[in-house]
Amino acid sequence: MSEPLVWLPFDAHELGEPPEGLRYEVHRRGEDGLGRLSLEDVAFYVPPYEGRRSDVELVASMPGLEVVQTMTAGVDHIRPFVPPGVLLCNGRGIHDASTAEMALALALASLRGMPGFVRAQDRQQWTHQQRPALADKRVLIVGYGQIGAAVEARLRPFEVAAVDRVSRTARQGVHAVTDLPELLPLADVVILVVPATAETRGMVDRQFLRRMKDGALLVNVARGSVVVSDDLLAELRTGRISAAVDVTDPEPLPVHHPLWSAPNLLVSPHVGGASTAMWPRAYRLVREQLQRYAKGESLVNQMTGDY
Repeated sequence: MSEPLVWLPFDAHELGEPPEGLRYEVHRRGEDGLGRLSLEDVAFYVPPYEGRRSDVELVASMPGLEVVQTMTAGVDHIRPFVPPGVLLCNGRGIHDASTAEMALALALASLRGMPGFVRAQDRQQWTHQQRPALADKRVLIVGYGQIGAAVEARLRPFEVAAVDRVSRTARQGVHAVTDLPELLPLADVVILVVPATAETRGMVDRQFLRRMKDGALLVNVARGSVVVSDDLLAELRTGRISAAVDVTDPEPLPVHHPLWSAPNLLVSPHVGGASTAMWPRAYRLVREQLQRYAKGESLVNQMTGDY
């Protein structure tokens, strides 16, 4: 019996010591899966991190596929293509550090007025001003999983006044989503870290935004679909709140989309997880998953829809 075939988007040597008992082939972004690569034999597939739609659609052409291991925390882009009976595991843990850093970078840059300073530098203007600090602010983390916990760990040294946590279901120290109406008016900064699911799509709508206190900041490092773009635009134009987002709906944000010119908004192009911190953690997770797979053990990060 031949060894199970593993498709990786990088050379197997990046794993350090690739687990024995498996065959490895490299499938890079955008490759059509033909030629030397054998779709019929693939048992374990790791799609490219920034792959094209064709990379995820390939799973439907792999009759022997047993496991899809993504390098993304969210799996909304690939879940519809994974056939019944194929195990889907996400990249939980790969992007905790990168995304948590990005959440704080967006919050700090927005609060301290960095976009305005950069524009002033381009004009060679000295624009001295006092801006809000993150210190002494009350922060609400919506979506308290591993990334949410990583965000909180990085908030603590900034002397925030308090951190409230929200998840789908309540547990010790964590509020349920149903508590949001009471928590939103208290928060100076609201950080979104929820996955894209049917229940989170559009959760940040007009009602959610209007419950936020005057002067509050919304930070989105989750998914663009979590926020209703038209409702966010309307609220930003009042000048009552501000926002800093790494994700948008639609995405990529088209030229001339009104979000580009919205007041009180900082936009980054979905780069929260894309840092040098990603790859050591990705290699470690994939190696450990392959070790479990080769031994017939249960894999971690099996998708359940929780956040």
